[in-house]
Amino acid sequence: MRAVVTGGAGFIGSHVVDALLARGDEVLVLDDLSNGKRENVADGARLEVVDIREPLDFEGAEVCFHLAAQVDVRVAVERPEHDAQVNVLGTVTVLEAARAHGTQVVFASTGGAIYGECDGPAAEDAPRRPLSQYGVSKLAGEEYLAAYNRLYGTNHVSLRFANVYGPRQDPRGEAGVVSIFLGRLAAGEPPRIFGDGSQTRDYVYAGDVASAALMAAGKAGVFNIGTGIETSVLELYELCRRVAGSELEAEHADARLGELQRSVLDVTRADRELGWRPEVGLEEGLRLTWESVA
Repeated sequence: MRAVVTGGAGFIGSHVVDALLARGDEVLVLDDLSNGKRENVADGARLEVVDIREPLDFEGAEVCFHLAAQVDVRVAVERPEHDAQVNVLGTVTVLEAARAHGTQVVFASTGGAIYGECDGPAAEDAPRRPLSQYGVSKLAGEEYLAAYNRLYGTNHVSLRFANVYGPRQDPRGEAGVVSIFLGRLAAGEPPRIFGDGSQTRDYVYAGDVASAALMAAGKAGVFNIGTGIETSVLELYELCRRVAGSELEAEHADARLGELQRSVLDVTRADRELGWRPEVGLEEGLRLTWESVA
């Protein structure tokens, strides 16, 4: 298959590129390198440095895995116009390029930021109550995909990711608590836990997410991609200490305004319709991530 991966030099995108190359596909990576890194792009893939808000050419591509995005909630709050330009207008540009060449789009969306506070594992038909501009822009992207499907008979698909972690995630950013914890432990510095640490998330390994993306090609609809398992921040930190062999105690700070208390996804549909289920357990995934950080 000939595939385009937007954001393919970034964290999740580079794992998708690896999975495509591993099965022998021809891969074009489109990335402006604002967050991605050239060294993340594996040999065998072709990289073009381009902004997804510019006109794109998907000639010959059967599928585009659209992972280029503005993903920092803080940036979305401080610069909502920039967040919308990248996540909404950029997605429209991708859809137009796909329409011109009959290319399917597999869109990287978000679960926690779209569903908001959960009282249990959220299924795809759960109420969508985003609490940030980032969640709104991702939901808008999903709605554009759905509208194009209705208008043009396309079969674009949206994947709502849980909290993705794994090698190549930036330990200096806000979003990746796993990489932040492990990065601090590797530096011998105590990580910071906001609030009492009882807030829970659904952590899914990047390699499993890449597998889900490939399985979604040729399908249509919206799918949650997570584990269905809640892990508290305190539990996560204990596992991080275990794989790092560290006895460092975490520091505690005031809870952050608007932070979700519970976020977990129901992945029954992905299992039933894609034949996908996560294979890497949390402790194993943390160990693999630690080996890439230490």
